[in-house]
Amino acid sequence: MSIILRFTMWLRRELMRCVGFVLKLLSFNKRCSLPRTLVLIILLSAVSSVIFLYSVMDSSSRVPRANPPVPHIRCQRDPMAAERPIIGSGKRSGEQRLRIAHRALLISESLNSRGGQKIRYFLSSLRIDVKVEVKTKTLPTLANRKSGRFAVIIFENYNSYLDLDNWNRQLIDKYCHDYGVGIIGFVKPPDDSATSFSHFESYFMTFQYNLKLEDYKLRPDSDIWRVTKPGEIWKGPLPSTWTVFHSNHSTYQSLAFSKLSSSFLEFDTGEVLDSSFKYVTAVYDQGQIDGIPKILLGCDLNFWLHSMIVMDALSYLSFGKLELTLDRFIQVDVDDIFVGKVGIRMKTPDVQALLETQQRLQREVEGFRFNLGFSGGFFLSGDDEEDKGDRELLENRNSFRWFSHMFRHEQPHKFDPAYVEHSMMLNKKFAEDHDIQVYGMYAVAPHHSGVFPVYEPLYTSWKSVWGVMVTSTEEYPKLLPSWKRHGFIHKGIMVLPRQTCGLFTTTVFSSDFRGGLTGLDASIQGGEIFQTILTTPMSIFMTHLSNYGNDRLALYMMESVVEFLKCWTNLRLLSLPPLEMGFKYFELYPQDKDPLWTNPCDYSRHLSIWPANRTCDRLPQFLIVGPQKTGTTALYSFLSQHPSIVSNHKSRKTFEEIQFFNTDNYYSGLDWYMASFPSPEKPNMTLLFEKSANYFENEIVPKRVAALLPRAKIIVLVMNPAKRAYSWYQHQRNHKDPTAMNYTFHEVVTANDMSPPKLRTLRSRCLLPGLYAQHLIRWLDFFPPNQIHIVHSDELRNDPINVMHYLQKFLHVHPYMDYSQYLRYDPVKGFFCQVISDKQNKCLGKSKGHTYPPMGPEAEQHLRHFYRKHNMNLSKLLASFNTAVPQWLQTELKEAVLLKN
Repeated sequence: MSIILRFTMWLRRELMRCVGFVLKLLSFNKRCSLPRTLVLIILLSAVSSVIFLYSVMDSSSRVPRANPPVPHIRCQRDPMAAERPIIGSGKRSGEQRLRIAHRALLISESLNSRGGQKIRYFLSSLRIDVKVEVKTKTLPTLANRKSGRFAVIIFENYNSYLDLDNWNRQLIDKYCHDYGVGIIGFVKPPDDSATSFSHFESYFMTFQYNLKLEDYKLRPDSDIWRVTKPGEIWKGPLPSTWTVFHSNHSTYQSLAFSKLSSSFLEFDTGEVLDSSFKYVTAVYDQGQIDGIPKILLGCDLNFWLHSMIVMDALSYLSFGKLELTLDRFIQVDVDDIFVGKVGIRMKTPDVQALLETQQRLQREVEGFRFNLGFSGGFFLSGDDEEDKGDRELLENRNSFRWFSHMFRHEQPHKFDPAYVEHSMMLNKKFAEDHDIQVYGMYAVAPHHSGVFPVYEPLYTSWKSVWGVMVTSTEEYPKLLPSWKRHGFIHKGIMVLPRQTCGLFTTTVFSSDFRGGLTGLDASIQGGEIFQTILTTPMSIFMTHLSNYGNDRLALYMMESVVEFLKCWTNLRLLSLPPLEMGFKYFELYPQDKDPLWTNPCDYSRHLSIWPANRTCDRLPQFLIVGPQKTGTTALYSFLSQHPSIVSNHKSRKTFEEIQFFNTDNYYSGLDWYMASFPSPEKPNMTLLFEKSANYFENEIVPKRVAALLPRAKIIVLVMNPAKRAYSWYQHQRNHKDPTAMNYTFHEVVTANDMSPPKLRTLRSRCLLPGLYAQHLIRWLDFFPPNQIHIVHSDELRNDPINVMHYLQKFLHVHPYMDYSQYLRYDPVKGFFCQVISDKQNKCLGKSKGHTYPPMGPEAEQHLRHFYRKHNMNLSKLLASFNTAVPQWLQTELKEAVLLKN
């Protein structure tokens, strides 16, 4: 509290004391009237209150004195450790590498175990596909023909591997022998009590559990190290309790060592405390005993160094299959360089510090430059010292790379397209007037507005004004978790994922960071910021003007984390201009080019940056996904009769089908998709739906649908797959398809890899949609069974009234519609049609209801054999959907049993 504030409070107390004294005097003075006395009291109180409030407001508006911390991390290497070349996966066979998939198998202790989830998330951050199995379940299929499905097997608790039953143990060991696959294991204690031992005679190994340790160093001469740079010593107590390893067998190579904690008293074993690194905390089993290489760690991923050890273990044991490049590209955007409240903006010394830090970083990060984002409308809007800082920035403008915002830092989605472009033009003129060479191919929208969800006018204006080709956002798919953020390309603009570093516009002083400077140091030294760069080949950080003035936390953070990476890793730190960063990103991750649209209404941050005139009321609540020739059009027409169910607008090209999730329509974006549906008059009482029969067998569709419509109901129709294949063939003949006209059905379904391409394509369109179980499993990866409804096509054809009754229950649609009043069997067509009047029915178009010649016996026999295994899988899968096995499938299963016997 300031001296002025204390003085003001004292003055107020003294005034009130005087008021009390005056009151006593007045009580003896009959000549002083009561009203006059009250006026005097009020005046005195008012004066004191004004003085008090002014002093408080003045105190709250004053900014604390800046005290920028100085980066203090220095490499303190073990004098016994010499520099050595990076070896990593060099010893492993490249030929074996080709025989295994880019995937890991994780054996977890339970479905939601904390350690298992941490391992899974870490693997996901490295973009390693992981199959998680609980230790009590049957192991998945490990090999597929001549290739292994997993490059590494990881045990959350290595004791689970040692305790496996003979059958599963033999399966894993044989797989590891056949494909040269290694095991990574975290050795957990049997309980959390006192120190204990487990001795494994056949492995010549003893585990000692529940030790508290301190300090940590790595074996300098191991061939395992690739990312990890041995030689440093981590000082201080280690988290949690540890397992250490004891063995004299030559198969074991110690990887890491620690000391017994000085605060730990060992009563049970009589351990003698000393200052040597005698406790082995990580070990490499070279496989001399059982032929299986293993890397064992005495604690989980809660210790930051184990993240690096696991990365190197994955690389080494998978012959380099599961490894990232050693290159780490870093980009730092200084956002809102002129935008900030008076009192926290940059001053001349801050600009000089920015320049000096950039020079130091350029010695460690090849090609590094700060990117400054500017809104010209806020130039010279601080106090005198801060305005000098603005001018100093312009004096040194050629030292930085500049990119544009809106002129007044507006959020584009709140304005019409004309204003968005006008604002950009004003910012462009400001740059021209002040001779700023703007890097126009890169731009960032304020508050992430228009990046995701995409605001099309922003993209249009970016291109027309600046020629923007790349931008970045932390909002895609959403802010957290960070390892799920990916890039995408839309309208020719590359959108790169941006990471957070804990420094925001309000992080002005060390005390503003969570945990203070100690918390920031923890994030840098093995924590969130370090892990982000460790696991992400390309890291784009956005910091703000206020992070470079005041305590200059952004400068402290960048210098410190670069020095820490230099001390502990072999990573090569690089930087590129944003456009080249975009090209490099999609060179590394070409699969990210396609966007994955998510529902803005499911996430408050997305909803807040979505234009006010947008609404989720025009997104469907359920989808008919096919497959083709199973009665999808009939079901579509029956549902459209319901007063509370509304379909999409029809298309000139695809009629009643939108075909959004399976075609290039997807790249037209959310606005295009929503425009395909009418605005419901009663959103809460109307169900929107679409039918696109090609969705069912398309591999990418379930993922896309689940991202945008996670709560949508999915309707699938199934019929005898052989009958469906024949129907598709005849459908193609009716449309005069040349291939169908030139080949018999038997020739089509028996075509092979040597057949002409068009014949192979027709064969696939006939046969593949009928692999119902295979496709349903893919949908079940993204939707629970209670969101998927199976309709049997034969029942829809023969008893549609009952089918529609159950479907209405599944959809929870109101009011209930009695379809017996709206559907009537048409003997000419041979199926049910809509009732228009007592004497007239409305049936489907001319292409529906054809009578075909019977399928040939040879083709029928071939298809029965082709679909037999798939049909058996379908019969097992239907139990998940609480639906009966259709008659055709029962017949197929009986025949399969007879053939087997």
